[in-house]
Amino acid sequence: MTDTTADEPIDWNRFWSEADCADRASATPSTHHVRGLLADFFTAKGVPDSFADVGCGPGVVTFHVAECYPEVTAIGYDAAASVLVENRQQAAREVENVCFESAVLPNFEPDRQFDLVLCFGTLAYVAASKCALRHLYDAVAPDGQLVVGYLNQRWQTHHQRLVDSPERHPNPEFEPERFEERFQLVLAGESTLSYRQIHDALGTWPRSFWEFTDKPAERWAWHHAPLVWIPK
Repeated sequence: MTDTTADEPIDWNRFWSEADCADRASATPSTHHVRGLLADFFTAKGVPDSFADVGCGPGVVTFHVAECYPEVTAIGYDAAASVLVENRQQAAREVENVCFESAVLPNFEPDRQFDLVLCFGTLAYVAASKCALRHLYDAVAPDGQLVVGYLNQRWQTHHQRLVDSPERHPNPEFEPERFEERFQLVLAGESTLSYRQIHDALGTWPRSFWEFTDKPAERWAWHHAPLVWIPK
């Protein structure tokens, strides 16, 4: 299995091998929110026996779930061999109920199903995002849940304006060329999703995560990058 797919605009294996602290933070900007939101989700829906974090990167959420809920079997999946090695070394030192495996979206065919499958911020880099959704949903056990964070057309429109007029960006260090390269699939509309597209792919409607938890302070961002759950 290779480290990236032909559709991905980033060589993630190289990225995680060379990333400094700033790069790592930029690649996982909302994981601190997701950790707290999952705690609310577990309170409302129950703590799952098994948890898969697909596109886990450095395993911020995977490790958090494993450490906070030692009764959960947590598995992180990623395409980058370099970050998997790093995560496995940390798991061997610190956490018993977590492991890390290789997976390259849009294909995802683990040898088991999970009570909860999370895919947050990863579909933006996968052109065949609807195909990936179907594979992810197939990996959910009966009565389980799929939780997905994705980018929509609002995000695409907003950030295309910033690429076209970088002087409008609030960060003076914004690099439009680098940003455009990284998010080329979303800016081209190839990996954006909507409630309707998720329904058409899975045959069931996604549900807003905000049914049972409060939105983080950056409310506008979640209109551009929705977080949804889809029951099995």
